[in-house]
Amino acid sequence: MKKHNFSAGPCVLPKSVMEQAAAAVLNFDEGLSLLEISHRSKPFVDVMENARSLALELLGLEGKGYKALFLQGGASSQFLMVALNLLEKRAGYLNTGTWADKAIKEAEIYDDIYEVGSSKNANYNYIPKGYDIPDDYDYFHCTSNNTIFGTQMKNFPNSPIPMVCDMSSDIFSRQLDFSQFDLIYAGAQKNMGPAGTTLVVVKEDILGKVSRKIPSMMDYKVHISKGSMFNTPPVFAVYVSMLTMQWLKDLGGIKAIEEENEKKARLIYSEIDLNPLFKGYAVKEDRSNMNATFTLENENLKETFDAMVKEAGINGINGHRSVGGYRASMYNALTLDSVKALVEVMSELESKA
Repeated sequence: MKKHNFSAGPCVLPKSVMEQAAAAVLNFDEGLSLLEISHRSKPFVDVMENARSLALELLGLEGKGYKALFLQGGASSQFLMVALNLLEKRAGYLNTGTWADKAIKEAEIYDDIYEVGSSKNANYNYIPKGYDIPDDYDYFHCTSNNTIFGTQMKNFPNSPIPMVCDMSSDIFSRQLDFSQFDLIYAGAQKNMGPAGTTLVVVKEDILGKVSRKIPSMMDYKVHISKGSMFNTPPVFAVYVSMLTMQWLKDLGGIKAIEEENEKKARLIYSEIDLNPLFKGYAVKEDRSNMNATFTLENENLKETFDAMVKEAGINGINGHRSVGGYRASMYNALTLDSVKALVEVMSELESKA
């Protein structure tokens, strides 16, 4: 039976990408597996160059002074790496969830961090508005989508200083003016590929301005100079990310996938709002198109609902312990049919109650 994979990460991947990746594991280059070729071989160097090029192309940042990197350590390593490369005196952070809070804690190792706004007082069920960004700070950091709490920034401030954005869970999912950001980072496993690599897109002219010595492995300029091949890259993760980006380009790019993502979000949120058995967690204006968080109004129905979900082949909708309830992650490769399957179960529960 087909599984409808709503896991928050690692993400669902397109079937065609899975098939190509599986074939490459067996035979990628004249009888050699993708898992055993040299990362310095021309076939993989071509993969890395293509992946970096596709990232810039999809984001509309070609020829605008940006470089794309595929690094290791997950997005969590970027909490530290951003501060090492950009923080000289002080930076402003918008605290909208668990990962934003962790980014703040890592940056505080190096200097004083100012929270320009926070929704921690309401367990992060909304995005702060009306905050000010000091123009004498080194950079402003925000998180575009909050996987755990199901909130998403619908608008971004006109920042007077370089803007850094963690886009781990909604990269490539919606149209934005990506040139408003000076640095974007995203763990691949939410919306781009398997766990193991992190995409960093950085505007070169913001680098080289801190006085501290930066360890080579944490220095963006070093990785740029080596074409994202300073050390052995995560070959499989980069290859599958490249395939996924090519799949997205062939679909029609971000514009095309945004239309599908909006259909999926409208469908599930409509059911949450109309079905008296369920309640959405995030405030409506800040609801994420990637992660729909909701709870049962009557916990006595939990066992019945969970059994129905399992019977329908639905996987990965348990909510994070910080919120409880349920979380349906609807990344790019999740089909509208999968969302329909979940909505049908929710509607059926109402008819039984």
